Amino acid sequence: MSKVEVHGFVHDKYAPVRAAFESNFATGQENGAAFCMTVGGEMVADIWAGSADEAGTRPWEQDTIVNVYSTTKTMTALTALLLADRGELDFAAPVARYWPEFAANGKADVTVAQLMSHSAGLSGWKEPLVREDLYDWEKATSLLAAQAPYWTPGTAPGYHAMTQGFLVGEVVRRVTGMSLGTVFRKELAEPLGADFHIGLPATEDHRVADLTPPPPGSGIGQGQSDPLVTNMASNPPINPLDTRTRAWRGAEIPAAGGTGNARSVAAVQTVMANGGFANGKQILSEAGCRKALELQIEGNDLILGIPVRYGMGFGLAGGAVPFPNPNTIYWGGYGGSLVVIDMDARATYAYAMNKMAATTTGDMRAFTILMAAWGAMAG
Repeated sequence: MSKVEVHGFVHDKYAPVRAAFESNFATGQENGAAFCMTVGGEMVADIWAGSADEAGTRPWEQDTIVNVYSTTKTMTALTALLLADRGELDFAAPVARYWPEFAANGKADVTVAQLMSHSAGLSGWKEPLVREDLYDWEKATSLLAAQAPYWTPGTAPGYHAMTQGFLVGEVVRRVTGMSLGTVFRKELAEPLGADFHIGLPATEDHRVADLTPPPPGSGIGQGQSDPLVTNMASNPPINPLDTRTRAWRGAEIPAAGGTGNARSVAAVQTVMANGGFANGKQILSEAGCRKALELQIEGNDLILGIPVRYGMGFGLAGGAVPFPNPNTIYWGGYGGSLVVIDMDARATYAYAMNKMAATTTGDMRAFTILMAAWGAMAG
């Protein structure tokens, strides 16, 4: 196999990062991918390589973007954290304070924090849905407001794979009068110069890499008999080929529909790593960022089937994932994308790719690069 050409730069200290990134291509694990790392708000690695399509006819360029599935949740969480930091949103308040219809069916006491931490018991829809319903904000949110929880809210974590974005997004809409994607764009993406979109304009379609679905039989929820897992994965079915359509890209699906690249993910989340300061601007207070570290719930996730620790909108260190520093928050997307934010080292690591692995929350390709970065940082 010919050696892939890696574009971009890596500071000398972090040379092992480039080698780890290259090795993923050398072993045939990648079509196209990008990795970006910041320390103290400064970009120390920004690399990309490979192709934007399966056939290898389009190179992965500096400005190539791709659907990152649940890495989008970190953008939605940050949008809510920003509103909370400004005093416009109280995580301890009942959701119904902002969204009165949500009180139906025994949910009057469900808090915004429970939406943020996958513990509201709304891991999926009870009404049968089709794919197009994900593009209908009013339908997707009103059905969730009307239904009863699958389990007693606050008693257990259960990954709200698609629903979390609609739930948090509707609270944001009730607070601001604007859609989640609009608030994110105006308050975060544009001020930070970040090429990340929750609701992608059609003018940018030509830059989007095609996701290659994971191997047959290894898709989300496949081979599972648990009814909760089946409901999450199949109502409506999650098909990576949908991400190649204008309907998916243009819709605001704040738990899974974000389009960006490693550089744009890092550009936004550097805010969280750097005490709220990025791109010459104080976007949040340091205390507002550290709110994400507050443990909301831990235990075996009813959907993912692994031990988790959820903070305010992010996964926390511990659980099934080891990190070098305790004040670390993270999340990843179906197929392998990942962002890790280390508040102790003031570092952000972001990875995006188009060849999907059989994973819902990051895979070894990203961790190989992370381990190289951590080794270089400690050296």
